[in-house]
Amino acid sequence: MALRITEIFYSLQGEASRVGLPTVFVRLTGCPLRCVWCDTEYSFTGGSPATIASVLAEVAKYPARQVCVTGGEPLSQKECLPLLTALCDAGYEVSLETSGALDIAAVDPRVARIMDLKAPGSGENDKNLWRNLGVLSRNDEIKIVIASRGDYEWAREILRERKLDQLCAILFSPAQGLIQATDLAGWILEDGLPVRFQLQLHKLLWGSERGK
Repeated sequence: MALRITEIFYSLQGEASRVGLPTVFVRLTGCPLRCVWCDTEYSFTGGSPATIASVLAEVAKYPARQVCVTGGEPLSQKECLPLLTALCDAGYEVSLETSGALDIAAVDPRVARIMDLKAPGSGENDKNLWRNLGVLSRNDEIKIVIASRGDYEWAREILRERKLDQLCAILFSPAQGLIQATDLAGWILEDGLPVRFQLQLHKLLWGSERGK
C-alpha cells in the first residue's frame, strides 16, 4: 500500500522542545478531525502517492538529521507506522505530530510522539482518546491549543486531575487569531502551571504553516 503525501520540505522546527532545529517535514494527507482553528486544511485531501523508499530518498536530499512526520493526521494512514520505523532505522531522530484521536501504542518507541489533547474550543473535544495517556513516556509531549479562557480553564483542570506533567512535557499554545498570546502567558504565570508556553516560530519568521 502506498503512502499519500501532501508535501516534504526542509525548514526550522516551529514547535515543541525541538523548536529551532533544522528539520525535514513529511506531511501525510488526510485527517478524520475538523478542528475549528486548523491551519493545515490543505492537507485533508489530494496529495501524491509515494512509497516508503521514495520518501526516504527525498528526505535524504536534505542535511538535517531531524525528521517530523505530520499531517493532517498521519496515523490515519496505515503505512505511517512502517514509515516511522524506516526513518528511525535510517538513523534519523524522528518526531510524530498526532491529534490524540487515534491509538499511538503501535508507534515505534524510538519516535517522540507530540500528541494533542483537544480542548472544547477545537470542536473535536469528544475525539480525545484518553487511553493514549497511559502509553506516553518522558520522551513524548502533550500539546493543548488554547482558543479561549474556557479552553484554558479546561486544560488547567485536566492537567491537575490527570497529573499530566508527571507523564511528559506539556505545551500550551494560543490559537492564532482567537486569543491573545500575552493573555495565555499571563494566565500560566498567574496559576504557576508546570507547562511550556509556545508560539509557532515558523509563523513568526515567515508567516506560513510550511515555514519557508
